[in-house]
Amino acid sequence: MRTIWKGTVSFGLVTIPVRLYSATEEKDVAFHQVRRGDGSRIKYKRVAAADGEEVPYSEIVKGYELPTGEMVVLTDEDFADLPLTSQKTVEVLTFVPLEQVDPIYFAKSYYLEPEQTGLKPYLLLREALEKAERVAIVKVALRQRETLACLRVRDGVLLLETMLWPDEIRTPAFPILDEDVTVRPQEVAMAESLIEALAGDFDPTQYRDEYREALRELIEARVQGREVVAPAAPEGEAAVVDLMAALRASVDAAKKARADAADAEPAAGGADGPTGRKTRKRASA
Repeated sequence: MRTIWKGTVSFGLVTIPVRLYSATEEKDVAFHQVRRGDGSRIKYKRVAAADGEEVPYSEIVKGYELPTGEMVVLTDEDFADLPLTSQKTVEVLTFVPLEQVDPIYFAKSYYLEPEQTGLKPYLLLREALEKAERVAIVKVALRQRETLACLRVRDGVLLLETMLWPDEIRTPAFPILDEDVTVRPQEVAMAESLIEALAGDFDPTQYRDEYREALRELIEARVQGREVVAPAAPEGEAAVVDLMAALRASVDAAKKARADAADAEPAAGGADGPTGRKTRKRASA
């Protein structure tokens, strides 16, 4: 992993020199824009709207457009002069229970690795956070932008979750939700039964990006010069217009799928398969 930031975590009079690494990566299939006929790459030139002349990178700066259409030009020197106390410091503001932080605030995750001189205070903060069952709300500047963040422990490593500011969270306004619609108790009970039938522990390893896999198969097929056979579409079922009937059918299908999975477990695990897990699944079903 590549270090993207170096600085210190500061809480009270304690400072911890750390390195910051991206904790996640998007494994998408990258494409280029090309000409259909021969696959030649499409290139873009940066030109000025005023005269159409190409502008070199050294001449490109940031501009803020006013409501009047006029442009305020800001250079790198202007940004360097701005007060940014959190530029090299993760400043702890307060410690709060994690359940009080709505996940909508979270933006991106980063791992914090301690420098050798900061190992002991790093471990001290990690142990203290775990015992207190709290997370640290902090401020930090990344890429010349100050942001709110949450400092928590994950798998023995301090994790920095950058957060949105409160005024960046939109307020939902959907008048349709105020319409007078009656939900019957039987429908709520059946929906609860469906939730219970599909309940389980979160295991991210059981999910996969099927679209990305199909896309890679398509590319591989093109490379080998063969056609891709599309999977057969599932047979369409009759549309269920009654909500209770749809819920009941969903519950029955979920229970059958769970029972089938439980029955198939010994075959997958062999003679010494996880029989205890099968028992638990049947009990919960």
